[in-house]
Amino acid sequence: MNYILFDGSSRNQLLPFTFTRPVADIRIGILTIREKWEKLLGSTTSTITEDYLANKWPMVEMEQNIMINASFLPTPELLIQIENLEKNQAIFFEEDVVAFYTLEDQEVDFSTYTALELEGEPFQIEHTWDIFSKNGEAIAADFELLTEDRESQPISASNNVIKPENIFIEEGAKVEFATLNASEGPIYIGANSEIMEGSLVRGPLALCNNATLKLGAKVYGATTVGPHSNIGGEVKNVVIFGFSNKGHDGFLGNSVLGEWCNIGADTNNSNLKNNYAEVRLWDYESEGFAKTGLQFCGLMMGDHSKCGINTMFNTGTVVGVSSNIFGSGFPRNFIPSFSWGGSAGMTTYKTSKAFEVAEIVMKRRGIEFTEDDKEILEQVFEESKKWRRE
Repeated sequence: MNYILFDGSSRNQLLPFTFTRPVADIRIGILTIREKWEKLLGSTTSTITEDYLANKWPMVEMEQNIMINASFLPTPELLIQIENLEKNQAIFFEEDVVAFYTLEDQEVDFSTYTALELEGEPFQIEHTWDIFSKNGEAIAADFELLTEDRESQPISASNNVIKPENIFIEEGAKVEFATLNASEGPIYIGANSEIMEGSLVRGPLALCNNATLKLGAKVYGATTVGPHSNIGGEVKNVVIFGFSNKGHDGFLGNSVLGEWCNIGADTNNSNLKNNYAEVRLWDYESEGFAKTGLQFCGLMMGDHSKCGINTMFNTGTVVGVSSNIFGSGFPRNFIPSFSWGGSAGMTTYKTSKAFEVAEIVMKRRGIEFTEDDKEILEQVFEESKKWRRE
């Protein structure tokens, strides 16, 4: 069977992260949504996404296909339902299409399909804040998936450890003179990653391959440090997709960072309003600030964005793609993509300059900044014009 992940109606609610990737490539827990489905289905997947993303993530259609809404994470019940789907059957949850069976070149008309109700509790990512607020549940599911019937590398005796049975260390990882408390959730330490001396870790934690917790880092769950990312200072309930750095002191909480981000030394974000009121976040679809239902909500930062030293972010700040924030005072709660500046004012960050930086940053990690990458960022630049103060 051929499996295809499609963005679904949640795509606009997951901006700025879906400006530069399909919904399927959002990281939550240890793995991306795509990686979860592929591991459980035992099959590769392709993607239905925005036209400007399709060159990098093309759809591959075969004679028989099952389409899966990528905003739904796999659960045992959903996995069984999908594997048992037959022709002209579709799974629904309320108004959302979860998955359906289609033949190549078939014109899909759901009025002719047999509608099946989703079994079990759904695990769905509908909004940006779901990425961090549901991250503990996702880490626990991925931990079980990745460690079942496997044996962890030994934990060095130099470490202070609580509940070692909830800790899994992959080959090549280094952990010395750290405190690891897995009593509140599992701790996964990926291949060739490192937890440096003096770090204090409380699970759930996903430290992905080649990631680093720097000297004396203080990490509260539920936190994911994506591949090739570096973390220092204090973090709490943060998801970092990968290739991003918060290497120095400062607090980051209840936040999500995309790829290729950099947080300057002594940067702090607020994750709680002074009056303890519900946090509102910028909504790209309504072009206003929407209720989150959360009391704790910090920073949402899209790919390739960066901030200078001592930057201060207000509660519930959204930063788009490829922005550069610096200077004293609090910048606005919504910073459009390709913005340059801070509280004193913003100008447009020209694509030619942004591309120069992206190429240098990615080359340091041995990754090419491709023509597809340029075309994606050019599209984001055009789409975000209406929000920038040119």
